[in-house]
Amino acid sequence: MLNNIFQGIFDSSLTAVISVGDFLLCLGLSLVLGLILSLVYMYRTRYTKSFVVTLALLPAVVCIVIMLVNGNVGTGVAVAGAFSLVRFRSAPGTAREICALFIAMGTGLISGMGYLGFAVLFTVVMCAVLMLYNRLDFGANKNAGKYKTLSVTIPEDLDYTGVFDDIFFEYTTHYELDRVKTTNMGSMFRLTYNIVLRDTAKEKEMIDKLRCRNGNLEISVSRQENIISEL
Repeated sequence: MLNNIFQGIFDSSLTAVISVGDFLLCLGLSLVLGLILSLVYMYRTRYTKSFVVTLALLPAVVCIVIMLVNGNVGTGVAVAGAFSLVRFRSAPGTAREICALFIAMGTGLISGMGYLGFAVLFTVVMCAVLMLYNRLDFGANKNAGKYKTLSVTIPEDLDYTGVFDDIFFEYTTHYELDRVKTTNMGSMFRLTYNIVLRDTAKEKEMIDKLRCRNGNLEISVSRQENIISEL
């Protein structure tokens, strides 16, 4: 009787109907594995509540979609087309977030196909590898602190062409003038450089020499944004 309630109105005698027990088993396991993935992702990682909730629920959603497709090629094509129309209206995710979403989708796919043991094994292995890489800081750029963006304000009567070349030659291995902007009603220039420091310990010494050259006007140093796309 219970199975008849959940039977599709378009099902025929040749259609394999998923039992309620199997449905709840796959759904429950997908939710548990999604929760595990979310907890692992939060380990030593900056995250938002919306993302970790999505990560926890995504395996269950994918699992149910795969279970309901159930070998029907036409339905599978229709589902693929529907998912291709989905457009996320949030900021683009990082490579790390996209990887976590793919792991969650893979977990849901395996669960939806009925391979619950493989779903658990896949989740355990991927979570262990993810935590290991986070622990070891795998892929971290040890020289990232040398790449800086330097903004220097100079008076309008000072020719900015090569005005700091000797200082940069002493304290940097590479420098490039990226932007020139007028400020303070046109009475000053703000120069923005991308630089690579020779020695991060001498950053203050370099700034002191720049202050002497620009008349003690405003100087700011910030971490250089990574212009290389992550994917």
